[in-house]
Amino acid sequence: MCRHLGWLGAQTSVSSLILDPPFGLRVQSYAPRQQKHGLMNADGWGAGFFDEGVPRRWRSSAPIWGDTSFESVAPALRSHCVVAAVRSATAGMPIDVSATAPFTDGQWLLSHNGIVDRTVLPLTSTAESVCDSAVLAATIFALGPDAVGETIAQIGALDGDARLNILVADGSRMLATTWGDTLSILRRDDGVVLASEPYDDDSAWEDIPDRHLVEVTATDVTLTALD
Repeated sequence: MCRHLGWLGAQTSVSSLILDPPFGLRVQSYAPRQQKHGLMNADGWGAGFFDEGVPRRWRSSAPIWGDTSFESVAPALRSHCVVAAVRSATAGMPIDVSATAPFTDGQWLLSHNGIVDRTVLPLTSTAESVCDSAVLAATIFALGPDAVGETIAQIGALDGDARLNILVADGSRMLATTWGDTLSILRRDDGVVLASEPYDDDSAWEDIPDRHLVEVTATDVTLTALD
């Protein structure tokens, strides 16, 4: 259910992270290599990035492989912090732009790779969509993304079937959880990539264990087990 990617580091083009790699998100939209649930991610996509501290988004409910307009401008979009995703919609959930990650509260960008029963989440009027990922995003924003690990552990205890891989960034930090799905990390000389699956065959990619919180800053990467 979905694939996502985050970048924190030096200024780089959005294209270099999403479109250019041999197994980047565009390829993962139709041929993911490590996806456990679903075969394609053709129910929309989104790219978020920070521009002088302000989160910007380009989202679509159509498959990413057909968006030639984005392909033409993505090389010119540059940022030190990026959150992007391709979507495989949960059955019964709407397929529209408002249901497509990344979601934002004006400070953070957030993507959810997984599924959750909305009845275990608090009622909120701030969600961008009625879809499970949007309601989960609004819940995390309301409780504070700094507490994302604790929040995910609590929700996971309420919904034993939930898959709760979260990726959230505010321009200076990235936080991610593994809860039921894959996540890999690539520590490059110029920054750090977190991704549902590697976008190339570089041997430096490392798998993050399940039920962990990852925190990435400009100087460090920290992993913490989620109980």
